[in-house]
Amino acid sequence: MNVLVLVLGLSLVLTVCMARSPYQAVLQHSRIRGRQQGPNVCAMQHLKGTDKKYFTNCKQWYHRKICGKPTVITYECCPGYEKIPGERGCPAALPLVNIYNTLGVVGATTTQMYSERAQMRDEIEGPGSFTFFAPSNEAWAALPTEILDALVSNVNIELLNALHYHMVDRRLTSEELRHGSSFASMYQDFHVHIHHYSNGIVTVNCARLIKPDQHATNGIVHVVDRVITAISNNVHTLLDVDDDLETLRTAIAAAGLTTILEEEGQYTIFAPTNEAFEKIPPETLNRILGDPVALRDLLNYHILKHMQCAESIVAGTPMETLQGTVLEVGCDGEHMTLNGKAIVTKKDQLGTNGVVHYINELLIPDSAKVLLELAEGSSVATATKLFVEAGLSPHLTGSEALTMLAPLEDAFRGSDTTMRPDLRKLMTNHILKERLSSKSLYHGQQLETLGGLKLRVFVYRNNLCIENACIAAHDKTGRYATMFTVDKVLTPPMGTVMDVLKADDRFSLLVGAVQTAGMTELLNQQGALTFFAPTNDAFNALPPAELNRLMRSRSELSTMLRYHLGDELLVSGAVGSHTRVKPLQGEKLELGVRNQTVYVNRVPVADADLMATNGVVHAVNNIIKPLPPKVEREQADGPAAPLRSAASSRADSKSFRDDDLFQKVVRSRSSKTMLQ
Repeated sequence: MNVLVLVLGLSLVLTVCMARSPYQAVLQHSRIRGRQQGPNVCAMQHLKGTDKKYFTNCKQWYHRKICGKPTVITYECCPGYEKIPGERGCPAALPLVNIYNTLGVVGATTTQMYSERAQMRDEIEGPGSFTFFAPSNEAWAALPTEILDALVSNVNIELLNALHYHMVDRRLTSEELRHGSSFASMYQDFHVHIHHYSNGIVTVNCARLIKPDQHATNGIVHVVDRVITAISNNVHTLLDVDDDLETLRTAIAAAGLTTILEEEGQYTIFAPTNEAFEKIPPETLNRILGDPVALRDLLNYHILKHMQCAESIVAGTPMETLQGTVLEVGCDGEHMTLNGKAIVTKKDQLGTNGVVHYINELLIPDSAKVLLELAEGSSVATATKLFVEAGLSPHLTGSEALTMLAPLEDAFRGSDTTMRPDLRKLMTNHILKERLSSKSLYHGQQLETLGGLKLRVFVYRNNLCIENACIAAHDKTGRYATMFTVDKVLTPPMGTVMDVLKADDRFSLLVGAVQTAGMTELLNQQGALTFFAPTNDAFNALPPAELNRLMRSRSELSTMLRYHLGDELLVSGAVGSHTRVKPLQGEKLELGVRNQTVYVNRVPVADADLMATNGVVHAVNNIIKPLPPKVEREQADGPAAPLRSAASSRADSKSFRDDDLFQKVVRSRSSKTMLQ
């Protein structure tokens, strides 16, 4: 069975790979999906509630969605074939007839009727070789009444011209309709513009070919989903004649982009209307309009490097802009979307060198924003509020070259965010005095803050950190400054490891132990240590006899403490699933992370990242002991246990309960002893 599935899969891949064009690839995929229904049957995805049907690729087939809306699978004869009563599938090839009769065969009966009314029947029945992009019946019905009346009432001249614009004086199969090509039509040689997209969709003047390659004795018919009109103006002219784009025209002229939009090319312009500009705060808009660099970036962010018709889009796709970054161009039902928002109000205004889509919201790229605007557009609302309350707005809205370290929302959970002097100082130290890129940071680098502190950079295999705060998202590079999103609120170092311990009452017993063991100088001298520091609770959890013996033996105490000291500086963000640290004495410590808690030899870290000038302190509430040999290779937070008997599980459960009880008894006894 597995071999059969593999063979079928390879057959599908090889067949699609041999396709000569993207359309042929999706057609072959649809043919393969439909062959269980009989010969020459194609599977189509039919968009529910509409008359739209698509040949699809593998990805669309499995998603069963077009533009975010569900589809149903229907089966139809592949192009060029028909059913025979009483037989499976579509075994018979359609008889070749002339173009006029082919229009009737493929259901384009309105085009057939108008061809006769325009006195074209003899032309498309007679000798020659033509390509006819024939509007479907629904396409004609969708035309505004006044336009249709104008076409058919003017002694048929306008209708004849319109139909001739849908024709090319030679046979062009879908394979020959290459992306970006254009062909002279039979109406005054005005060109029709072809786009053949990688998802298999083919358009002519942004009308989708819904029934391509319908062969005839004197040419070929491609049924399209709209009536197309002749194009004579470039996109700049389209923008220039619409009063609703007046602000955009002014901005384009000020940025010096007029020439680009007049040149040959294949552009897509998302044109903000006057209303879109009016939605922007006046101070922001005036700043951008008065800054040629920001203005050019803003406008280029609205222009794609290639032409994208609305009908070519079936799902969100990142597309590169002239500004250099990407927009996600997608769709939601009938609506075209940008970055997930349905802001396109008018689609497919076609010019000779591109297409224009109107939008009612201005798209401002990061490169045109000041620091405050970068923060306001990110998931750092609390940090933004605190920067402003700390009086740092002049730095965030000015033209200084700075880097902001903006903690995520979760970093402030459970914290008092009421502005006070120490918090004001802390927020000042979240802004660096130079503009940086995370890609240029290196291990050991020192960065100066606006508050005058020097922060260290730590480069780990799985993270890039500035002190305890690790970078959690891509850089946001603004007009003058950069924003790094970080996972924690910064805790700048305020002294040596020994100073950190002395300043925290939780470590009073540890400070005494360090002094007894003669290790004070070690924790004060320059270096890069990681101290998994036992709290008073950790010491008090030991049996009294063991604790007394330990505290009186300098050598035992030194051995124990050195086993808690790593010989490298490791913040919590550096700990991955298989992290090991070499202690100053003993076998390597096994570290892991579970539910955002760091474990060392299966002991949870109670309070991480107490930064010091010569290391970092992680508080633990248990004395760390070596792991049994059989688990030394496992994660410190404990891998999934092997299957065991119920009796064994019950015994383990009882053992854990007994251990907990024993610890409670010891702590209770210690408390009573201390009270006496």
